[in-house]
Amino acid sequence: MYRFLLSRQWVITTLVALALIPAMIQLGFWQLHRHEHRVARNDQIARSLAADPVPVTELTGPGRTVARDDVWRTVTASGTYDPKGEVVVRMRTDDDGNQGYFVLTPLVMADGRAVLVNRGWVPANGDLTKFPDVPAAPAGKVTVTGRLRADETTASGIKNTAGLPPRQVMLISSEQRAGELHRTLLGGYVELTSPAGKNQPRPLSAPDHSGIGPHMAYAVQWWLFSAFVPVGWFILVRRERRDRAEAAAEAEAAEATEEGGDGRAPESGSAPEDAAGVARTASGPE
Repeated sequence: MYRFLLSRQWVITTLVALALIPAMIQLGFWQLHRHEHRVARNDQIARSLAADPVPVTELTGPGRTVARDDVWRTVTASGTYDPKGEVVVRMRTDDDGNQGYFVLTPLVMADGRAVLVNRGWVPANGDLTKFPDVPAAPAGKVTVTGRLRADETTASGIKNTAGLPPRQVMLISSEQRAGELHRTLLGGYVELTSPAGKNQPRPLSAPDHSGIGPHMAYAVQWWLFSAFVPVGWFILVRRERRDRAEAAAEAEAAEATEEGGDGRAPESGSAPEDAAGVARTASGPE
């Protein structure tokens, strides 16, 4: 009845179905982990943004990597901007998706160490090979407040392109800038929030940590797909069995019809005529 399941076609179909079930379950857990990571990231950002400001030197130092739990913490720093060490970061967008640059300026503190400050966004001009129009950094001693960020790496998907025009970079890297400036820099950088100042680069908005994304919905979909696989396989088997049974029944009916002959009756009048002939033969000539 179900011997067709041993055919090559059905063996392959069954093996594919058996392979799809654990694969889809695993994809569901992968999306679940992404959902959990997104929720944890949102919680971490919320805690960091809500924490009281602290001096930047409490959370980072020269050559240090900013701890994950300290990213987005509000920090303060006092010092003097070094306009000679200022560069722009290429291919950055504002909140509306407009292409431009981030303005990265070292802030030299009283002990001689410096911290990179992302002063904000400026639009790109027509010629990308030239240094854009950047408002001058405030002169004299200033105290800045901003969000602490970790150094960018190529793991984020940004290519560290070589051969760029002077004073232009692709990544915000304190290690890279320290080597070029020959100055001691704190690890990471500060994303300026205040003072913004009039006619200064546009400050960057705080990160959006309200959405959780579609990952949980995707996880549920993958698990539903894994449940549909055996159901679909069972439906296909039942349909195949029904179609084979109907085909066998039709074949048997056709074979029975052929074995029973044509089933036609003798022609009208033939039987009486034969009987009369026999009678005349028996009585002899008249």
